[in-house]
Amino acid sequence: MGKEVQQLVFTNENCIGCNRCISVCSALGACISKVENGKATIEVDGNRCVVCGACIDACEHNARVYVDDTERFFADLKRGEKISILLAPAFKANYPEEYESVLGGLKSLGVNRIISISFGADICTWGYLNYIQKYHFIGGISQPCPAVVSYIEHYLPELLPKLFPVQSPLMCGAIYCRKELGITDKLAFISPCIAKKLEIDDPNNGGIVQYNVTFEHMMKYVREHHISGPSVSDEIEYGLGSIYPTPGGLKENVYWFLGEDVAVRQIEGEKRMYEWLEANKGRIKEQKTPFTFIDALNCENGCLCGTGTESSINRTDDALYALMEIKKNSKKDSKRTAWGRPLTPAKRLKKLNEQFKDLRLEDYLRSYTDRSSICQIKEPSPQDEERIYLELHKTTPESRMINCSCCGYASCKDMVKAIYNGFNRKENCIHYEKDEILLLGDAKELAANLEREKGVIQEQKEAILDTITTVDEHFGALYESIEHMNNGNESNAEESTNIAHEIMEVSNFMESLQQSMQKIESLLVNLGEDNEHVVDIAEETNLLSLNASIEAARAGDMGRSFAVVATQISQLAANSQKTAEQSSNNQQQIGAAVDQILKETKHLDEIIRAVNERTQNLAASTEQISSSASVVMESADSIRESLDQLSKHID
Repeated sequence: MGKEVQQLVFTNENCIGCNRCISVCSALGACISKVENGKATIEVDGNRCVVCGACIDACEHNARVYVDDTERFFADLKRGEKISILLAPAFKANYPEEYESVLGGLKSLGVNRIISISFGADICTWGYLNYIQKYHFIGGISQPCPAVVSYIEHYLPELLPKLFPVQSPLMCGAIYCRKELGITDKLAFISPCIAKKLEIDDPNNGGIVQYNVTFEHMMKYVREHHISGPSVSDEIEYGLGSIYPTPGGLKENVYWFLGEDVAVRQIEGEKRMYEWLEANKGRIKEQKTPFTFIDALNCENGCLCGTGTESSINRTDDALYALMEIKKNSKKDSKRTAWGRPLTPAKRLKKLNEQFKDLRLEDYLRSYTDRSSICQIKEPSPQDEERIYLELHKTTPESRMINCSCCGYASCKDMVKAIYNGFNRKENCIHYEKDEILLLGDAKELAANLEREKGVIQEQKEAILDTITTVDEHFGALYESIEHMNNGNESNAEESTNIAHEIMEVSNFMESLQQSMQKIESLLVNLGEDNEHVVDIAEETNLLSLNASIEAARAGDMGRSFAVVATQISQLAANSQKTAEQSSNNQQQIGAAVDQILKETKHLDEIIRAVNERTQNLAASTEQISSSASVVMESADSIRESLDQLSKHID
């Protein structure tokens, strides 16, 4: 299990949360997007940071700072601590004009010895070549770069067995100082690299070195405090170790001793190198590469322009030009040393081994620590991925592969993983923000529309209230009309009932009249029969009168009285017949009148019955009207109550 290390890189108040540091960082989760006090910032997780320095180089806002031991180094010198210096080969190349005066100034402050780590690099080369030969260690990864070691310890622990266990030039030089030179002083490394602090403090290195003093911070202190002194140079002669700071420096040293037919893979660059390791980790682990070893450096221009150097120098090639001069001087024309130009690689190697024949390889070996447990990355499930994509408004396959890198990650998928692990926020996705702005615009437009609708609704509300008031007034009139209707309806019902009774009496009278007329008609029939008898009697009387006249004529004077009687009888018969005829005529007229009366009586009876039925229907309808009026009143009350409630809701 990996132990937490000291955090070296920090974010200051200049951060604006621009994500550039995320985009150059090779360690997912080392840069964490946060919002504090309403301000976006990108913080550093010291447990995940490999101190590659890429974020410092990328930040244009000077928002990333680092710590080293410069202040403590000068404070301890001032207190009289006995300190000797281990000097990085790149220092002379970066400050060729100030080199000796600065070393003189440090001497004047109490620095004891000054040992160039170019000599330590020569020991490192010796260690690599002997380890390869002794253990047949092929295809390994060089480890002079502490950022590379840190990355493998944190993120590629499966490659730890492939890291060369030979110490870096710094530690080789420090071990030599302790074991061979017997230096007991505290050792301070004048360093081009921030990450050297990780190597110095690593328990695997036994606390041999106490200070990491970067070029940038030391020179700032030197200038601020006007530290200078008589010209002083470093101790101990060295060879091609001086070119280690350049890209491929270790490779060139190996070529010097083994020849250029040796396959060495040179790879450097703050991000490109780590991506290459990730892409080739399987082959490296399974030893399926054709390389004798892999010369891997974090910084693109090597330690010459390391993370702890001044950017003003890095922007030029001045340091490279100076180092090329140093390199030329390191390759000597003599055949007596391992650095002799006329010698073959095999002879150079032989002389190198002779130079360090008293050294034990095991004293210059080291081990590594698997620190991956403190920087585990959780993989989101498909369900979690889908949830986060939807939160980002990425609903289509195309929207999930925009891969614009504005969030700092190479792909939308990486952003989803970062959000899932709490390293970033959805607000850092520019397309999410664009969608939010569009939604905000839509929301503002909707708000404006709602405001307009609110005005319209208010107008409609007022119109509805006015309408309710008008309807309420109409309901007042309706109540009054229904009341009048009820009153009139009740009166009509009573009158209709009275009329129905009277009509019923008329109907009864008509029935009686009809019956009476039928009796009269019957009597007229009898009268007609009697008239016929009268006519018959009159005819018989007339016949009797005729016979009497005949008999009177026969009787002469004696029959005159009888003739008178006959005449009177005849006259009576004639009158009777005439009366009977008149009676018959009257009877016919009366009969016709009675028939007419009967017909009209029947028609009148039908009309009266119809009127009576209608009157009865009217009475029933009046009752229905009264009942319906009650229902109307109830409905009106309900509607009026609803209108009251509506009016309250509208208010």
